[in-house]
Amino acid sequence: MIELNTHTVSYSSPISDSMKTYLVQHLFDGESLHNNMHLSVENGLIGSITSAVNSTLKPSAVLKGLVCAGFIDTQVNGGGGVLFNHDQSQAALRKMVQGHAQYGTTAMLPTLITDSSQTMQKAAHAIAHAVAESMPGIVGIHYEGPNLSLEKKGIHSSEQIRPLSDTDLATFTRKDTGKVLVTLAPESVPTDVIRDLVSHGVVVSLGHSGASLDTTIAAIDAGARGFTHLFNAMSGLTARNPGMISAALSDPRVSCGLIVDLQHVHAQNCALAYQCIGPQRLMLVTDAMAHVGSDLQTLPWLNSTITKVGDKLSLNDGNLAGSCLDMSGSVRNMYKLLVQRRLAISPKKDQQNTLPTGVQNDILGNVLNMASCAPANFLNLTGFGHLKAGYRADFVLLDENIYTKACWIKGQQIAGNKVSLKIV
Repeated sequence: MIELNTHTVSYSSPISDSMKTYLVQHLFDGESLHNNMHLSVENGLIGSITSAVNSTLKPSAVLKGLVCAGFIDTQVNGGGGVLFNHDQSQAALRKMVQGHAQYGTTAMLPTLITDSSQTMQKAAHAIAHAVAESMPGIVGIHYEGPNLSLEKKGIHSSEQIRPLSDTDLATFTRKDTGKVLVTLAPESVPTDVIRDLVSHGVVVSLGHSGASLDTTIAAIDAGARGFTHLFNAMSGLTARNPGMISAALSDPRVSCGLIVDLQHVHAQNCALAYQCIGPQRLMLVTDAMAHVGSDLQTLPWLNSTITKVGDKLSLNDGNLAGSCLDMSGSVRNMYKLLVQRRLAISPKKDQQNTLPTGVQNDILGNVLNMASCAPANFLNLTGFGHLKAGYRADFVLLDENIYTKACWIKGQQIAGNKVSLKIV
């Protein structure tokens, strides 16, 4: 009989073995669910994934639960008690990574909410240093603004929202900051500028915008490839004015981020997005503030305070102010609401009002891909988002309730319980 022997491992003391083989109870590789597999890791990459029945490998650890590709979050304002706008240091980035790794995030874009050109430059310097040093978990940066609509600014500073300057353009197009994602309002940035950003390798996403359908489509034609936090802070869908949401739901060229904390977006609209866009292009994001991975309850923001009450973050006026959502929570929420929706319309549910196991597994696989494969494809992150030989050994161990038990980046465990094999 084999059982888990566990003890806590800290971020500062990861597993350092260059070669390791795991006996995995359940494994989802991005396409299929497998049972009783051997997963080998060498030099930060996946060496092989084979059936334990036919394998000659000797596992050095057993993973009880479900192993899947690590989660990739394209919108992380903060975590571990720090907000990127407030602190652009290497220590802050490490706290953000650790704050989210305990919930399965293995790659992120630290996100700078609209700020001054000087703060944008400091953020770029910090990310460039992290990328150069191969800091675990940091793959680039997301600039959410400053070229947004005042009408749809949300919590962004109206004083810092501005036209695109040469200084900001130079920051966006740096070549040393990994993957660069820029959220902009298409009515605020000419299509030739969007085309220029794209030619420099910048991933352009549309958001915080009141743009018409025609303006939105023109931006997509110019190379914009995404929408930031679908349904939130964008022109709505009405009978004679389809707006930005219509383009997001119907254009096959784009991907969409979705905050599934059930505070930002109604469950029905989450299900609608899934139905219209599908798991290949619909991405789970957290829009997390500093609260995730910490005991933080309040956070100063501009002339107000962001307060956590339950699973909701609000300003003093009651408006939403980012989220305290983590990626495994996003996966759980999306999975549950899709199962509930399928139950409501399915003729195949059994007498216990449950779906067949195969259907549940299909839904779970699709949702896991929304947290890994879809964002990897959106950012053109080669070797991420699946569990395959030669891919990054970024993976997560989940329990039966989709809570994160442990997390690995480039083959090194940085969160959860260290696992070892014990024969009894």
